[in-house]
Amino acid sequence: MRSIWKGALTFGLVNVPVKVYAATEDHDVSLHQVHAADGGRIRYQRVCELDGEVVPYSEIDRAYDDGEKTVILTKEDFAALPSERSREIEVVEFVPSDQVDVLTLDKAYYLEPDSKSPKAYVLLRQTLEQTDRTAIVRFSLRQKTRLAALRVRGDVLVLQTLLWADEVREARFPSLDEPVKISDKELELSASLVESFSGDFDPADFVDEYQQELRTLIEAKLEKGDAIDTAETFGEQQEEQGGEVIDLMEALRASVERSRASRESGSRQEKKSG
Repeated sequence: MRSIWKGALTFGLVNVPVKVYAATEDHDVSLHQVHAADGGRIRYQRVCELDGEVVPYSEIDRAYDDGEKTVILTKEDFAALPSERSREIEVVEFVPSDQVDVLTLDKAYYLEPDSKSPKAYVLLRQTLEQTDRTAIVRFSLRQKTRLAALRVRGDVLVLQTLLWADEVREARFPSLDEPVKISDKELELSASLVESFSGDFDPADFVDEYQQELRTLIEAKLEKGDAIDTAETFGEQQEEQGGEVIDLMEALRASVERSRASRESGSRQEKKSG
């Protein structure tokens, strides 16, 4: 991995030099657009509306228009902002970890100690673990002031940017204001259904089926061209039954029974293979 930023994590008078790395990456198949008629590549160009010329990215600045005047902001203007020049990740408070709303979590980054001794880094990591606290930090990255949660993942400190409060929409759905009566039996069946699906979450148990199918499709078309038989490639697909559940109790009972049967079948298969 290549670091994308260098700076110092600060809390009080403690200074922890760190390197910042993107913690995630996109696994999607890379596709580009083509003209359906002849397969020609579709390309987008930045064209100046005054002279009609294609403008290289290096010659592009940004501007703000207030309706009467336009001001152009150059790369030098952005670089001169005090926040942009700062190389500090400042801890502003330590909060109980359960107070960080998962809805606000955004991009994740790994922090690597960037000094001869990682002692201050390890001290902060162990302190967060022992106190079950998350550090709320503030820093600037790529022309934006960021708020982030600093937490522990294994032996590494992870910085996860947070959405600002005004970036999270308020959920207002009038349908939820209507009074609804849930019977004890419905709750009991629903709890049974939850229990039948219960387990320990391991992300490695799940795969991106769409991307797998897309790769299969691409490989088939590379081998056979446009004449591929999708039914042969993927097998016959049954249409899923949709629609609103009319009899909730019956749907819950059937779901519990199907889940139980599926688990019993899986258990028998494991015994046979064992």
